[in-house]
Amino acid sequence: MTWKRNVLVVANVTATSRELLDALARTAAREPCSFTLLVPATAAGGGFEAASQQLSDALAQMRDMGLVAQGAVGNADPIVAVSEIWNPARHDEIIVATLPLSSSKWLRAGLPERIGKLTGAPVTHLVTSPPKPTVSAGPPPERHDHPLGPLTVLGWGSFRDS
Repeated sequence: MTWKRNVLVVANVTATSRELLDALARTAAREPCSFTLLVPATAAGGGFEAASQQLSDALAQMRDMGLVAQGAVGNADPIVAVSEIWNPARHDEIIVATLPLSSSKWLRAGLPERIGKLTGAPVTHLVTSPPKPTVSAGPPPERHDHPLGPLTVLGWGSFRDS
């Protein structure tokens, strides 16, 4: 049986980011490895239901890319979540994916460094772009019976006898 590197990946809103998925694919291309995705159920990230959906979406994308992956939703505090899942006999390294400093609570709290001190494992910090908001397109607005012209405003606010 071939030795396989086991990587713990800690991400929340960044779990489905192109930067993270590409980095995992590059890691898997260098050597055989498997990934455990940990998605802390933070209140800012939408809580347990949002974390579960994010985990499901990310695992599906990882498996579609041919990556060996499993995952779990963790405690709202990412340090507690990592301490609950971390097993030095199972994991070889950790990848922490965050948003840029301007919008990342994890990064402002020094999460990558704190995880490194907690586990003693090599930690790779990956900064990803914020998720793009979904744009919803709907039908055009309804037309009014009377088109508005430039002088229509003169009648606004006046009393009319009906």
